[in-house]
Amino acid sequence: MLKKIKHAFPGGVHPTDGYDKALTMNLPVRVYWPETVTILSEQSFGGKCSFLVKPGDQVTEGQEIGRPEAFMAAPLHASVSGKVVDIREVQNQGRNILACIMKREGPEKEENYSYQKGLESLEKYTREELIAMIRDGGLTGMGGAGFPTHKKYETDKKISELLINAAECEPFLTCDYRLMLEQSFAVINGVRVLLKASGADKAYICMEDNKPEAAKLLQKILEEGKDQMQGEKPVEIKILPTQYPQGGERQLIQAVLNKEVPMGGLPADAGVIVSNIGTAKAAADMTFAGIPLTRRIVTVTGSVKNPGNYLVPIGTSARELLNLAGGVTVEKNRIIAGGPMTGPCVASDWNGEEELFYVTKNTSGILVLPDREYEESPCIRCAGCESVCPAGLVPYQIEFAYMNEDYDLCEELYASECIACGCCSYICPAKRELSVRTRMARDIVKQRMRERAVKKS
Repeated sequence: MLKKIKHAFPGGVHPTDGYDKALTMNLPVRVYWPETVTILSEQSFGGKCSFLVKPGDQVTEGQEIGRPEAFMAAPLHASVSGKVVDIREVQNQGRNILACIMKREGPEKEENYSYQKGLESLEKYTREELIAMIRDGGLTGMGGAGFPTHKKYETDKKISELLINAAECEPFLTCDYRLMLEQSFAVINGVRVLLKASGADKAYICMEDNKPEAAKLLQKILEEGKDQMQGEKPVEIKILPTQYPQGGERQLIQAVLNKEVPMGGLPADAGVIVSNIGTAKAAADMTFAGIPLTRRIVTVTGSVKNPGNYLVPIGTSARELLNLAGGVTVEKNRIIAGGPMTGPCVASDWNGEEELFYVTKNTSGILVLPDREYEESPCIRCAGCESVCPAGLVPYQIEFAYMNEDYDLCEELYASECIACGCCSYICPAKRELSVRTRMARDIVKQRMRERAVKKS
């Protein structure tokens, strides 16, 4: 039986009435293979890799082409079969990043595996072997900052629960929802892989109550597969109220387990690991078919002619995907990489010509919104931002301290705990850029804390 829990987390907002999800949630995923891909050496901020290939090399899909050089990096693999055309710096969201440009020559691998049609046995795999495959497959978080997955599972902390984040709480995005509908067996198999790799006592697949069809489908597989999964740790589906940011790690842990992550700590400090549902599917790909993380589903939506979800190789051009979706339908526009609450704006009044960015492992969406001009007004001290902050902060006070360069006060106000969800900016009647300034205050405070720790060591 599906269990719907009453309690959740403090704060949060309800940004839409569901029209945004309806644009794409009932459309099957389309497969698209571009002629060229541009694979960035940094798939997440600070996660740099060094390339193992050079111009002129022939590569096959899934071949390792990048070795991690930083803590935040995971191995890189060719997302297409073909030829390395160039390795050079490219502009991506305002930064120059070294990239490997490949020309696709095919043929593409046909996916027709047993784990996509039924439950697989995990008996022959040890926990250590599963973690090694997660690492070698280049798995990262696919719904947030792109943290290397294997580093979460290599923890020396005792893990009691695994939370699979299928909340997809950002407005407009439906890539995870379509994944659960179209790759349901692969998803469940991947959850089981991550559960065994975590050493946890139980896994919860957590989704909001606006995804009933996905919940029913996954629940049916779990119920009908009880005999095959006998002896394994249990997997349960948790239905959560639709409330943003339900998918934030700390909020999810609080909503499902009624636990709080210690200030400055990680979920593992509370005995929990949180992984995205897309990462679970990628774990099944690597475990049962030896397929590294080279493709993902991207939601292309908003003010475009034909919104939809597209399964594309890592390195696909965002411009190409927007043109594939029929192009933008408003002249005054903003292009968002990801969802509207946390995704950065990469272009304004885009005309369809210049390049925008390239799909990475954690690119969940490309969103086009009509551009609306507004001016900030003085803060009226309504405390609306305080009432909706899921981290329990007072954003308007942090903004005031930040703008006065009073970083000691920022630290006293716990700016380090900001999760950059955007709720404060969304609710602000004065249209203050609260989220931006609070996040910047957070980064400064964390840097100061790191510098103090270095001096003490």
